[in-house]
Amino acid sequence: MTTRLFDLQQADAALPMLRDLLPRVREARQALIDAADRITAAVATDGGGVAGHDWYAARDRLRADLTTLADEGILLRDAETGLVDFPAERDGRPVFLCWRLGEDRVAWYHDERAGFANRRPL
Repeated sequence: MTTRLFDLQQADAALPMLRDLLPRVREARQALIDAADRITAAVATDGGGVAGHDWYAARDRLRADLTTLADEGILLRDAETGLVDFPAERDGRPVFLCWRLGEDRVAWYHDERAGFANRRPL
């Protein structure tokens, strides 16, 4: 499978979709955690009951949004902060264009072996 490579214009074009999708990912992730806690507490008395339904619904929402990201070739790095990477090339070498929810545009990149702490302005 070939990894999709983004240029800056393509990465910026994905931002409206990401601004909509990433908060849902964060909410579904938290709903899974909360439902799992409720299931653990309820298992002894009712087998999980309604909390089990909440867990499955959150799982389905999260799965759908993560599938969308994967299909687009966008890498989710941190669901809590909405940090994503776009595979790209810069000066003939592989890099990631780096964006976090709340930023106006894609304005950072880092080496493929580095992370957020090592990102540099484009």
